[in-house]
Amino acid sequence: MKASELRAKDVAALKKEVTDLLKAHFGLRMQKATQQLTNTSVLGKTRRDIARAKTILAEKKGAAK
Repeated sequence: MKASELRAKDVAALKKEVTDLLKAHFGLRMQKATQQLTNTSVLGKTRRDIARAKTILAEKKGAAK
């Protein structure tokens, strides 16, 4: 997901996005552990999306103060 798409969301939607991404990342890790995951690059992309969403969430919380 692009940063511009995340910046358009409010704080509640960003928190939901982070939790959804964390659940998806956990599922991907389990697929990798059971050797069902064929495209392992998805793990890195999901991890970067989580970091991107958390960064924008922190920016919004900092701007609110």
